[in-house]
Amino acid sequence: MTKDKANNPMRKKIFVEKVVINIGCAGDREKIERALKLINKITGRKPVVTKSRKRSTFGIARGRPVGVKVTLRGRDAVEFLKKALKAVDNKLKASGFDDWGNVSFGVSEYIYLPEVKYDPDIGILGMDVCVSLRRPGAYLKNGRLSRRQRVTKEEAIDFMKKTFNVDIA
Repeated sequence: MTKDKANNPMRKKIFVEKVVINIGCAGDREKIERALKLINKITGRKPVVTKSRKRSTFGIARGRPVGVKVTLRGRDAVEFLKKALKAVDNKLKASGFDDWGNVSFGVSEYIYLPEVKYDPDIGILGMDVCVSLRRPGAYLKNGRLSRRQRVTKEEAIDFMKKTFNVDIA
């Protein structure tokens, strides 16, 4: 980095762009219904049913429902992320970070989330939590983020340590 880039205050600002919560159901309709209830219960948002994109070797045809997801942004995303990090004891693996400012981790059972009680109608379900970190600024015309604005793996790890008091293994 040149001296001007290092002193730029916008380069130092990183924020949580979005948090995506995903529950894979492998095409089981009953599990999809339970996952819809669970995501609605823990986020207060209406989740979306994800569908398979192409025929897989596991016998799931194209266009069949395979999971449930919801995207949170802004304050809701940060609040849910704090709860999800408590569920994993504020510990993340370095392998969960990528080179573009994203981090993913799994919560094995939803009952580990604070203030969430077991619901016999839902049963036990786990979820994947994917977090996208970003700097302030605009996307390019083709919808991509420029290289100068991307958040590197090291910056993402540093941000998670400082902001959310996370231990990296």
